[in-house]
Amino acid sequence: MAYGTRSYARGYLSSGGLPPAIKWLLIANVAIYFLQFFMGTPTYLALRPVDVVTHFMVWQLVTYMFLHGGVFHILFNMLTLWMFGVELERTLGTRRFLNLYFMCGIGAGACVVLADYLFGNPRSMTIGASGAIYGILMATAVLWPDRIILFMFLFPIKMKYFVAIIAAIAFLGSFTPGNGVSDVAHLSGLGFGYLYIKMRRVRGLEFDPVRMARQRYKAWKLARAKKKFQVYLRKKGSDRVN
Repeated sequence: MAYGTRSYARGYLSSGGLPPAIKWLLIANVAIYFLQFFMGTPTYLALRPVDVVTHFMVWQLVTYMFLHGGVFHILFNMLTLWMFGVELERTLGTRRFLNLYFMCGIGAGACVVLADYLFGNPRSMTIGASGAIYGILMATAVLWPDRIILFMFLFPIKMKYFVAIIAAIAFLGSFTPGNGVSDVAHLSGLGFGYLYIKMRRVRGLEFDPVRMARQRYKAWKLARAKKKFQVYLRKKGSDRVN
């Protein structure tokens, strides 16, 4: 929990309710966890590098973020999302916050795929929102480096030092394969979180997957309409000849 200024405490203890992105991410993650609990983990939604590369199951780069391996796994991720994400969404806005969240999660997944093919087991399975969550922690540290939080709910520490500690733990853990934790996803999430906040300060370099998808869809519709019109003109021309 927050230890320092009132403004920081209001970031996630406000009576105004949860901002929309945080609310729906919490609902989606908890609902899917209960489905997992009763029905088991759907392996085609977890991140398996061999599936992404050889079977082109690229959706796994998104869906793996909504799966969790146990109650403590989802509890840590959702508690961190709530504690640090509320103020971050209110500062960035819902669209930019979602851009940050998915950039960190998808980017972390892509790094896991690459790392497992180069140094690990491409058939290994990764689940959890930790890449996106660590990106939120890094973004918070970049924006408010001197904010005081309670490390392990006991020790007051500045946000920048807290993130430095978890980054060091993830870095050291990456040299211990098979520990059950995706340290590559954690480090990658931190890196993409830092990159996103820095990109916001450079005009025209913001990652916006929603806008990109809309632009691609509009371009596809335009190309399809042009193709239909060309077919229509050719058909009309042939009718005139006949």
